[in-house]
Amino acid sequence: MIEVGNTPRPLKLGINGLGRIGKLSLWHHVANRTFSEIVVNIGRQAGKSLADIAAYIERDSSYGRLSTYLHGYKGGVTVENLNDATGSMTVNGVPVTILRDKRNPREIQWAEHDVRFVLDSTGVFTDPTVPADSPRGALRGHLEAGASKVLLSAPFKIKDKSASMPEDAVTTVMGINEDDYIPARHSLISAASCTTTCLAYMVKPLLDYFGISRILTASMVTVHAATGSQVVLDRLPDAGAKDLRKNRSVFNNIILTTTGAAKALSLVLPEMKQIGFIAESVRIPTSTGSIVILVLTIHDTSLETPIKRELINGIYKDAAEGAMKGHLIFTEEQNVSSDIIGYPRAATIIEGTETHTRTGAINVDPSLICSGPEGAKITCAPLQIPVTQVVIYGWYDNELGSYTNMLGERAVTIADSML
Repeated sequence: MIEVGNTPRPLKLGINGLGRIGKLSLWHHVANRTFSEIVVNIGRQAGKSLADIAAYIERDSSYGRLSTYLHGYKGGVTVENLNDATGSMTVNGVPVTILRDKRNPREIQWAEHDVRFVLDSTGVFTDPTVPADSPRGALRGHLEAGASKVLLSAPFKIKDKSASMPEDAVTTVMGINEDDYIPARHSLISAASCTTTCLAYMVKPLLDYFGISRILTASMVTVHAATGSQVVLDRLPDAGAKDLRKNRSVFNNIILTTTGAAKALSLVLPEMKQIGFIAESVRIPTSTGSIVILVLTIHDTSLETPIKRELINGIYKDAAEGAMKGHLIFTEEQNVSSDIIGYPRAATIIEGTETHTRTGAINVDPSLICSGPEGAKITCAPLQIPVTQVVIYGWYDNELGSYTNMLGERAVTIADSML
């Protein structure tokens, strides 16, 4: 786990977008003082003055006030020295500049503000193959505008199915495959998603213990808090919309949707490509706090020594106390979703009390696989393949506690590679 400390790096951070992840990333970096200055592009006018933007930064409906986040119940002044003409302020003593003019990444004044490292948290520019001069804007536009590294707070999404991942783009999850980032090669770095981050920390300890050959099937469901892409009240779908559920009220419904977590997981744990992995998502009416339910079928060595929950929980305990310490948490407490909101730096919190295993056998008809010369049937003993189905629950705060903190650590390692 990266210890960010309180010594700012002599590097400015640019943040494009001040939505959920953008604002909470700002909180993270001013709290840890990881950068000497932060330049935030919102690309439009907001409120009546800079004071309204400052009020938005200071308050959050899910996490309370920034002053409480920084200083506890004592609070204190955190946003000061507002200058509407220059868009500048200080947040917890860190200089912050708000840009309000340009939405297209290639037109943002990164070079003018000496910003070489940009976090794009808009969720809009996710295709690394789109050229910088695309009229609708592109992730590569940041590079043309003066950045040399761009960190994306979302999975890459290549719309052209015939296109391959560019050589200068890579997907990493902090603590899992961050070494796949090669500073001399990669300019565009995706930090995957909150769900993929959680899932990677649930899967990797089992992969390390059992090996890919013993994991026969895998599936997951994320029961996920609402996001900004959903609507408050029912509305008409856009022309040509395929999924009508996205236009239903987030307040009143459990909504079935999709997740790209399985596809993104194969980018950070390539061996998972050998398994048919099914991933589903269900949105529920809460503001943050989500859970992944992971189901694996594992080839057992024998029916006499089946895989038990104690073994699975032991694997996670060892990981939580060892290489994944601080990022993976194992608990035998009985939690609800609000208990893990804001939990510091936890990619996932394994709910050990709910780990379940069931061992049985797959009966194989020997006539299907046993044959003699020229296809003649031969006698084979009945075949029984012992397997154990394992169910694991992993909590994650899909906004601040899990994803933003992991994203912040990833930003620090990239920044250090630029110094």
